[in-house]
Amino acid sequence: MSRTRNTRTGGAAALVAGLLLAALAAGCGKEGSPPVKGPQAEALPVYEVDAGFRLPESGTWSRARQRGHLVVGAKEDQPYLGEKDPATGVYSGFDIEIARMLAASIGFDPKTIRFRTIASANRETALQNGQIDYYVGTYTINDMRKKLVGFAGPYYLAGQGLLVRTDEDGIDGPQDLDGRTVCSAAGSTPYQRIDADFPKALLVAYDTYSICVDNLLTYQVDAVTTDDAILLGFAAKAPEEMKVVGKAFSEEPYGIGVPRDDDALRTALNDALEANEKNGNWKKAFEATLGLSGAPAPTPPPIDRYPAN
Repeated sequence: MSRTRNTRTGGAAALVAGLLLAALAAGCGKEGSPPVKGPQAEALPVYEVDAGFRLPESGTWSRARQRGHLVVGAKEDQPYLGEKDPATGVYSGFDIEIARMLAASIGFDPKTIRFRTIASANRETALQNGQIDYYVGTYTINDMRKKLVGFAGPYYLAGQGLLVRTDEDGIDGPQDLDGRTVCSAAGSTPYQRIDADFPKALLVAYDTYSICVDNLLTYQVDAVTTDDAILLGFAAKAPEEMKVVGKAFSEEPYGIGVPRDDDALRTALNDALEANEKNGNWKKAFEATLGLSGAPAPTPPPIDRYPAN
């Protein structure tokens, strides 16, 4: 009998959990609860625009300057990381704040950014074709991708983690998954890692992590696994219901994707990231977004200033 169940629809469980999440949102008036539509504006940093900044050696920057705004690729379905409000079209989350603070540092008013949702499979193409100026969206830096695009950062060191209900006290890490039902996205690297390294876990696969979370809240699975940053975003939506446990058991350095041949832009973004880490903007942005999960702001990872292409 296969230990893996691949389910493509949420069914009744997703409906029930959706109602539960709606109830949680409706009750968000109580003290300490996260906002319904994303981070609270008053808690976010205010980024000072460097009006005198110039980078003529960057073709990407020059074209953006000529059009009068940056076009930034992002995710739209990751709570408190990169999320788009369907009613207003406004993007919010930690990744979005990284994009905004960098924009201000290189001379663009963050309010003028035009965010564009780009699917993970299309990120390299969007950068290569000039559809976007840079990309911020849980984009792991690795050697294979460096052959196709450039990376500033990393700005966050993620790793595979586990999301459980707050009433769960028997799971503190992947070593506790024997006989427990674990949910992840079908075909994902986190799914494959559990399958290979923790064969006694009972895997369940869905097309999206949101369905995994629905099933966690309705006690149909015991844990959800993917990058801990993504899990922190879900936990921030309902911190009284869910928590991220244990230490990360992989390393996923998130970077800012740029056109591969634009080393001038990559250097400028690295400088901007370093400055915003030092002045406290990075920490404040984390605390107003992913920090709503209850997790303290980590120390930012060292910036990888690898040689020019």
